[in-house]
Amino acid sequence: MERLQSGVGLIAIFAIAWAISENRRLVRPQVVLVGIALQLAVAAIVLHVPPVRAAFAGLNGLVLALQSATEAGSTLVFGYLGGGPLPFEETRPGAAFILAFRALPLVIVISALAAVLTYWRVLPLIVRGFALLFERTLGVGGPVGLSAAANIFIGMVEAPMFVRPYLARLDRSELFMVMTCGMATIAGTMMVLYATIIGPVLPDAAGHLLVASIISAPAAIAVAALMIPREGLPTGGSLEIASEATGTMDAIARGTQAGLELFLGIIAMLLVMVALVALVDSVLGLLPAVGGEALSLSRLFGWVMRPLVWLIGLPWDEAAVGGRLMGTKTAVNEFVAYLDFAKLPPDALSERSRLIMTYAMCGFANFGSLGIMLGGMAGLVPERRAEIAGLGIKSIVAGTLATLSTGAVIGVL
Repeated sequence: MERLQSGVGLIAIFAIAWAISENRRLVRPQVVLVGIALQLAVAAIVLHVPPVRAAFAGLNGLVLALQSATEAGSTLVFGYLGGGPLPFEETRPGAAFILAFRALPLVIVISALAAVLTYWRVLPLIVRGFALLFERTLGVGGPVGLSAAANIFIGMVEAPMFVRPYLARLDRSELFMVMTCGMATIAGTMMVLYATIIGPVLPDAAGHLLVASIISAPAAIAVAALMIPREGLPTGGSLEIASEATGTMDAIARGTQAGLELFLGIIAMLLVMVALVALVDSVLGLLPAVGGEALSLSRLFGWVMRPLVWLIGLPWDEAAVGGRLMGTKTAVNEFVAYLDFAKLPPDALSERSRLIMTYAMCGFANFGSLGIMLGGMAGLVPERRAEIAGLGIKSIVAGTLATLSTGAVIGVL
């Protein structure tokens, strides 16, 4: 019955996308059906083929190695703030853990590593493989396929840079696909960070997050194709991915600089968005309490999300917790949602519900990310600034539906 519930929820998620479509007559059923089939196939292979599952479980070892290496650098630079021996005794467990100095430096290391792998032509080969898969199965053009594939590994602004010369030529539907893929996946830098956060409460966290990002890419294309169907033929073109670095050390330097900007941007956006949400919550707190608890933005979004997380497979009594997590993800960001997820009491969610929520929350669809996307995409293709802004809120909705469908797929399997 639980699997049936998730199966019905999977259909319902795509039905919602169809219901809010701009033009239902132009919807191509093939894209939707293949998108769902790809989600189910990849998830089935990873969850039910032991060697493949073991390979993904091995990613936890890589996460620990990267975390340990990063801590060596942060300890040298920041001392005990970065993970070195404490010169005092903690008053409570975890009191000395400072997010900016302990967890976030990993972003800089991963950025540098990704730049090196791009220069060595390792990452481009992986991305090209996924691009061919999407082109041949979902019928999208090369630029959209490559951008979608790159979004599995890098961020919502970095991925479209691979196809920058083609952005001006994409039609409205294809542009929306590019934006939705950015909202429905997470960057590799953040993937490792989130795995370290939820690792203590979810075995094989790194593998699950990677699979979630892979599964959500075809889901994003399918949902976007439902909401804004394509009218003409897909945009094609010869695509090449090349590093601008002149050597390995130059790649490290460029990656480090890019990682530093991302590091500072994460801190700034996290600070501002949490502050703004707290300000809104303060205003909502002036209203009469509901259910013995003050109103808040995450509670409001949580009420909207509760039926949706119930649809994808959570029991109704656990759907309140799941809905609130999705509400936090939308109102603030998935980083704070995963932090809250890791702090849940053991009996708040069952093992199955924890797994479904891990996949459902694995995406950048939130208002903070919207600001990043609008600024980045408008910089890449300024002549389409107004069009990009007009698609912004829709991309959050589409990205959320895509990750919810991924959670439903895991519930089915």
